[in-house]
Amino acid sequence: MHIRYAGKEDCAAIAVIYNHAVVNTAAIWNDQTVDVDNRIAWFEARALLGYPVLVSEENGVVTGYASFGDWRAFDGFRHTVEHSVYVHPEHQGKGLGQALLVRLIEEARRIGKHVMVAGIESQNHASIHLHGKLGFVITAQMPQVGTKFGRWLDLTFMQLQLDNRSEPDAIS
Repeated sequence: MHIRYAGKEDCAAIAVIYNHAVVNTAAIWNDQTVDVDNRIAWFEARALLGYPVLVSEENGVVTGYASFGDWRAFDGFRHTVEHSVYVHPEHQGKGLGQALLVRLIEEARRIGKHVMVAGIESQNHASIHLHGKLGFVITAQMPQVGTKFGRWLDLTFMQLQLDNRSEPDAIS
């Protein structure tokens, strides 16, 4: 398994992984799948902000992806990002999610982020466990804030402090 920066040419494979999660899981709280153009626009928006999109690859096949974006669109949250990690269903259980998340944490530290947030559907025990293993702590439980598959969904927020700065960087 190899982790690398994604390119536009990876957006079709990313769309397949994303759409599987939309159709089959409560990990993504959307009801509609996306096309390749949607993922290219998403990819380009991340690139404009200087945020990475990573893919895991095995024998030339994209097996998973990870990225982060702004947590909230207000200046005061500029040091905080929220991430996503998804693995193709045929490649789950091999440690790819953890490897992608570890690399994503490194990327966030590299560009000077202070906190990484995870918003996880509360019944996704595997994801909550993985995040806890990597040092994320539960900071909020929000009951019935979402819906999918005809049921209410609860949201668990977890976060990881990425550095030990006592004060934020000044605005330049």
